[in-house]
Amino acid sequence: MPRKPVYEQVIDDITASIRSGTLKPGDKLPTIAELARQYSSSDNPIKRALWLLDERGWIEVHQGKGSFVAANPPS
Repeated sequence: MPRKPVYEQVIDDITASIRSGTLKPGDKLPTIAELARQYSSSDNPIKRALWLLDERGWIEVHQGKGSFVAANPPS
């Protein structure tokens, strides 16, 4: 079975953490650099994952402040 792209792994891991309650509304996510190190990846797949999570309503990205779990993420 082929491995998932890094951005999909990031999306799956973050949504699973939100669903399980490990990450709660308002929690700050690690920085792009920290996530890139964690996934042994470049910045681009991490940025793509965060952009998609923002688009889907899971997180809110605040320029210069970071990414936070949305107040009302999808269930």
